[in-house]
Amino acid sequence: MNFPENLKYTKDHEWVRVEGNTAVVGVTDFAQSELGDIVYVEIETEGEDLAHEAVFGTVEAVKTVSDLFMPISGKVVAVNPELQSNPESVNKDPYGKGWMIKLEIKDAGELTKLLSAADYKALTGH
Repeated sequence: MNFPENLKYTKDHEWVRVEGNTAVVGVTDFAQSELGDIVYVEIETEGEDLAHEAVFGTVEAVKTVSDLFMPISGKVVAVNPELQSNPESVNKDPYGKGWMIKLEIKDAGELTKLLSAADYKALTGH
């Protein structure tokens, strides 16, 4: 199980990588392993301002559909175009090619409420 130290995490199993005033968001290695084979990712919130913990999309696996939650407030400025034709990249490379959205950070203070890699690892029991 992979828990990169340079990322922040949510209790809902999203990860956040800060790049200046932008945050790249995806689902964690733990989440994709729990979901199983991901067959479809639906994100139709590009251009929208969303609050912390608002649903920004869904991910569909063979056995379930899960909501995706905003880790922090912000404007969705990009959706990973690769996920339409290659949703399995979330399983294969959740922290790289499987990223979901990029958002413009509205309140950088919210980042301090996210979990560290060690805290997230403890949350998942790994």
